[in-house]
Amino acid sequence: MYRVRKIAIGSDHAGFAYKKQIAAFLRSKGLEVADMGTDSEAPVDYPLLVRPVAEAVARSGYPAGIVLGGSGNGEAIVANKVKGIRCALCWSVETARLAKEHNDANMISIGQRTISLETALAVVDAWLTAEFQGGRHARRVQEITEMDTTR
Repeated sequence: MYRVRKIAIGSDHAGFAYKKQIAAFLRSKGLEVADMGTDSEAPVDYPLLVRPVAEAVARSGYPAGIVLGGSGNGEAIVANKVKGIRCALCWSVETARLAKEHNDANMISIGQRTISLETALAVVDAWLTAEFQGGRHARRVQEITEMDTTR
């Protein structure tokens, strides 16, 4: 069903509740989930938790990653600072599907304060079942990759 078998996940305190639910959902589907924190709703700085997820996807054998926060904006920004990451902020099934089909996103970011848990789970499912369409999109993803040399 899913194109990946391993996934890294992380959140700050504002995304913690959804992170727990999404990780359990992924495990129920048979995926190996590397939870990189946080482990509570105690305030933490999201860059310190998001970067290890992005690095795991970019460098250490996790083909996909999910990061969560209050809005998901900061998490996507931090993830995209890591060379090789294409992290899309997703707030609907459509944005998740297009993130994979058109941008070959290897990570997604979700804002716990912006969508329901039901929508968040549907976003994850849509992203993990979608396939990169290639074609004209492949050229654009290559252009993104070539821009990624300054980091």
